[in-house]
Amino acid sequence: MPVNAVFYDGFNWLNLKSMKIFKKILLIPLVLLALSGCKNDTQKENDETTPDSQNSVENSGDLDKQGQAYIKDDGSRPTVLQVAMSSPDHTTLVAAVKAAGLENSLSNAGPLMVFAPTNEAFAALPAGTVENLLKPENKDKLAYILKHHVTPGNYDYEFLKKFKKLGQASNENISVEVIDDEVYVGGAKIIASIPAGNGIVHVVDKVILPEN
Repeated sequence: MPVNAVFYDGFNWLNLKSMKIFKKILLIPLVLLALSGCKNDTQKENDETTPDSQNSVENSGDLDKQGQAYIKDDGSRPTVLQVAMSSPDHTTLVAAVKAAGLENSLSNAGPLMVFAPTNEAFAALPAGTVENLLKPENKDKLAYILKHHVTPGNYDYEFLKKFKKLGQASNENISVEVIDDEVYVGGAKIIASIPAGNGIVHVVDKVILPEN
């Protein structure tokens, strides 16, 4: 074989090999660029989700405000508990409900009819009664008294006039009387009625104490 032919073939072989090496070298920055892009996307996703995650942790940090009682739904009518919580005249009742651990019970689907004593009604009790009931050791007694103010059902003011008594969540009954066209339940006068998403709140002027 002529020397020129050998040189030519060798040159072609070197060129081919060089091209392969060159292609591999070109692939390296492309691979690095692709890996860098994936890393940036992952970091971006983490950056986008981290604030929400932190907010979730921060928002769930209040252990006193967990459960369905504190789920906000702007599209729904307030529950009987939320009606009471929004009233400046029922701060004592709301404090009692929380102390008794009944928030979620008053936020279920119902229907529930709640007779809600005003702050003045609680203040009319013997001195020290409310403070004593709010103590942790009296939680069960407080819950029993509050349940005595709750009736399964949803009866408006006029419909209540048809009843002589109501069965309460305390497993006791309370009387219903109509005096001068005013409705009294358990001796307490209904002074206002507010429909709720899971029932109705009847505001009363006295605390309805169980016989026991």
